[in-house]
Amino acid sequence: MKKLAKHKFLFVVTLISILVLFGGVGYLIFAISKLNNIENTLRLIGSIVLVIVSLTLFVLSIRFLNKYKKIKLIIVIILMLLIGGVSIFVGYNVDKVYNTLAKVSDTSGYTVYSSSLVTLKDNKTDSIKDIDKDSKIGILNDKTSYEGYKIPKEVIKKQKLSNETKEYDSYIAMIDALRNEDVDYVFLPTNYSVMFGSMEGYEDIKDETKVLLTEQKKVKEQKDDDLDGAKTINKPFTVLLMGVDSDAEGIQNGSFNGDSLMVITFNPKTLSTTILSIPRDSYVPIACFPGERKNKITHAAWKGETCMMDTIENFLDINIDYYVKINFAGVVQLVDTLGGVEIDVPYNLCEQNSKRQWGNNTIYIEKGLQTLNGEQALAYARNRHPNPSKCSSKWTNYTSNDFIRGEHQQEVVTALLNKFKEIDSLDTVYKLLDTISNNMVTNMSTDQILSLYNVFKDVASKSAGMDDMADVLGIQRLKLNGYDARIYDYGGTNLSLYNFVLYDDSVKAVSNAMKENLGQKKTKVIKSFSFDINTPYEKEVVGADITGDRSLVQLPSFVGQTVDYVRSYCSRNGISLTVKGGNGYVLSQSVPSGANIEDVNSITVTAGGSTNSSGSSSSSSSNTTTDDEEDALEDNGVIPTEPEEEDPSTGGSQDGSGTGSNGGTDGNSSTDHKKTE
Repeated sequence: MKKLAKHKFLFVVTLISILVLFGGVGYLIFAISKLNNIENTLRLIGSIVLVIVSLTLFVLSIRFLNKYKKIKLIIVIILMLLIGGVSIFVGYNVDKVYNTLAKVSDTSGYTVYSSSLVTLKDNKTDSIKDIDKDSKIGILNDKTSYEGYKIPKEVIKKQKLSNETKEYDSYIAMIDALRNEDVDYVFLPTNYSVMFGSMEGYEDIKDETKVLLTEQKKVKEQKDDDLDGAKTINKPFTVLLMGVDSDAEGIQNGSFNGDSLMVITFNPKTLSTTILSIPRDSYVPIACFPGERKNKITHAAWKGETCMMDTIENFLDINIDYYVKINFAGVVQLVDTLGGVEIDVPYNLCEQNSKRQWGNNTIYIEKGLQTLNGEQALAYARNRHPNPSKCSSKWTNYTSNDFIRGEHQQEVVTALLNKFKEIDSLDTVYKLLDTISNNMVTNMSTDQILSLYNVFKDVASKSAGMDDMADVLGIQRLKLNGYDARIYDYGGTNLSLYNFVLYDDSVKAVSNAMKENLGQKKTKVIKSFSFDINTPYEKEVVGADITGDRSLVQLPSFVGQTVDYVRSYCSRNGISLTVKGGNGYVLSQSVPSGANIEDVNSITVTAGGSTNSSGSSSSSSSNTTTDDEEDALEDNGVIPTEPEEEDPSTGGSQDGSGTGSNGGTDGNSSTDHKKTE
């Protein structure tokens, strides 16, 4: 002990070195122990070696300290500090990666719903505490809705609001009531400006309104029992990639628009991939809507990712194993962190920025092969229409649509994969981890994400010397084909909306291609094919050119038709009919034309005059109409307007014949409702 007292300094330094060594090594072993499914044998051997080396250095340090072998002790101290320091550094980075993946992984079964109290911007009230007691508040009448009913009820109770509340069938009806000043305040999903801002007539909803209060609620949801609970992903799987459109950075589980939907199947055994971009306007049965009522698939996202997954599973007849939800705003950071992505832009275009701003914030992208920054890459992935009202002809001389946008999004995803191979900076890794943790969420468990390491290792080995990841992954592009239709959203927004109605045979072809890649169906082998040596070979895009019968049947306009005709139509299509007024020409109908007849169970028509089934008069006034009724029929083109006096200069007069705008159509043609945007 006297020797130790004489060399107190060396004793303290040795003690600190031992603590650093065992603390660092212990931290590193703890950190790498969480990396399940990654080099299990190597991690075990490495941990054993570290423990043996640490114990050896500890014994040597004590021996050299007791015998006061100063030089040897200093060497051992340096080794202990070096190994301990490196272990702390490596352990910290491993832990950071793991914690980021744990944050991205959402297997808790909870969903966060967010509702906001909204009023018109010119309302002088800026706080919920200043709301006048005579003001009226609009809420949704759907008692199962957290954002439209449950959270609003809790807020009203919590804030002790005694105001009259009015219930509405839809958020659109509430917004209209707010605009018309039927109510002074309404409760809407916090992301309402994005959800409804793309609808015709509601583009300026963000500028028209302001938010007084936002309330969130975390709810335990019932997850699917058949969700793959394995810790390792070593079988073919399907993942749904959802681009979440939001004004702000960050990711939430509340309502959003499914503006970018990609279904990817991957076979880790063959390293083959199929990728399908689903048009946001695809008209499909929505799993969580009453009766699985058909609607735009983007609206399924209003009910959360579970509804979206169930909807896609149902119409594609495949299982969606996992989802990855990415905030569009985070894409900007991701691309910028990687130093941009290389894209061959096919034409000049302009688009709003990530915050949906035009004017000085407009994003312009010129034609040609170039490296796009984050804002440009997002604009390229978002663009689906020329914008002649926002930009000059230089930037709007092209044709685009949902399919072309889907192709652009796939190009951006592939370009990002190519950039990931080039990461060689720890600082870049840190920035990527921060961006991913704030803007991405998945239902994969942390262990499942880690198990993808082996897949990435195989891909990296195969991609050595190859530039394009699309070739490495053997990506097969799929495409859904269909036709345009403007459909009245009966029972939903009650708006006439553009939809893309899918051909059944195209959906089936795409589904079969996915099942083949997943190993659920035998792959069809093409034994021979023809080609032209002068024509570059292009891979087949499955489903792209397949058409079929147009099965959509829409409700016609009955205005101008006889009640007998309407009775016959409703009888054939199983629709309950109520007639108000007379028994002659129909003046109005309760369900507007253009609705899918699958959604129409009953309809009320108002008619004027009175005719019997044979068309003969059933009363002295049977075939007469009032002035108001004649005006209504004239407005709808059912009967001609009074002929104008003949113009002496032309000798012309109006043709007195007229059969009505809808003639005898029975609604069996969907081609009457084409996209006009």
